[in-house]
Amino acid sequence: MFHLFRKALNALLFISIVLCQSPLKYAKPKLSDYGFFIGNISNHDINKGVLPYEVSAKLFSDYAIKSRFIVLPKGQKINYKSDGTFDFPIGSTLIKTFYYPSDFREPNNNIRLMETRLLINTIEGWLGFPYVWNNEQTDAFLEIAGDRLETSFINIQGEKESFTYSVPNFNQCKGCHVNQTQMKPIGTKARLLNHDYEYAEGTMNQLKKWSALEMINNLPEISSISHTPNYDDPNDGTLEERARAWIDINCAHCHRLGAPGETSGLFLNIEETNKTRLGVYKPPVAAGRATGNLKYTILPGNPEKSMMIQRMLSKDPGIMMPELGRKLVHKEGIELVSEWIKHMEKE
Repeated sequence: MFHLFRKALNALLFISIVLCQSPLKYAKPKLSDYGFFIGNISNHDINKGVLPYEVSAKLFSDYAIKSRFIVLPKGQKINYKSDGTFDFPIGSTLIKTFYYPSDFREPNNNIRLMETRLLINTIEGWLGFPYVWNNEQTDAFLEIAGDRLETSFINIQGEKESFTYSVPNFNQCKGCHVNQTQMKPIGTKARLLNHDYEYAEGTMNQLKKWSALEMINNLPEISSISHTPNYDDPNDGTLEERARAWIDINCAHCHRLGAPGETSGLFLNIEETNKTRLGVYKPPVAAGRATGNLKYTILPGNPEKSMMIQRMLSKDPGIMMPELGRKLVHKEGIELVSEWIKHMEKE
């Protein structure tokens, strides 16, 4: 039933493109229409002008692995801003493909591409477009209404995971990417890019690479730019820094000034230094079943009595956090944040 509804909705939306000149006029029907990849596009062999990149702290999306790329309009550059973000020229595109191996113990074998999301900077602002890969894995097609894909894989422990993977619809992209009423990229912050990447030409710091390719204006010395740790790497930062990195990338797109979660008074961006605003001994703004009858978002020394952990553990749509983009529980993320809370000093 859902698929019939989705197909009908897609048809109506394409008609609206023609009749109303909606923002969807910036989207093409198939991923291959953009020319980002050459040959068999499922291999993601990049065309000239397409550059891969990676962020140090990754948003959890039901254990999906992601490939990221950036495309700038010919002759245009990104402008570095003093807050560590970037202004992108109109026509810039960020590409992100989500995929699963059939067995995470062999991550390069039997790959299934799920979706490719495009974030395009238009004269109307940033717009997100979801493309769903066909069963033949030959191309991905624009699905304005999103999709639901039955998915299974063997996890790193050798256990089978089965669930319904959700591709967001056109409007749901705004749920994570809106900041002060405008859509913005999340991952392209200097601190998330300030680390090495293995390019075909050799390993190089990503910001240095972008600078060498004359992609950035006003970039300061790399040594002056902070680095957000890879929370999966015990050698990349302290326990607190890694836990804060997980919380920042998974929660701060909503819980920060100018974002949908601002009214909660909970600010989880990595720059926040006020412990109460971060959730330490902070009671909820509104009572409800999501609190689990717990008093504080974070109770130092007691992760099991911290609302933050309860909501990370839940798969109930009315309780779980993050509330979008997942059907599974991120066990490793919960262990990391729990360990951080366990070692917090009690007041």
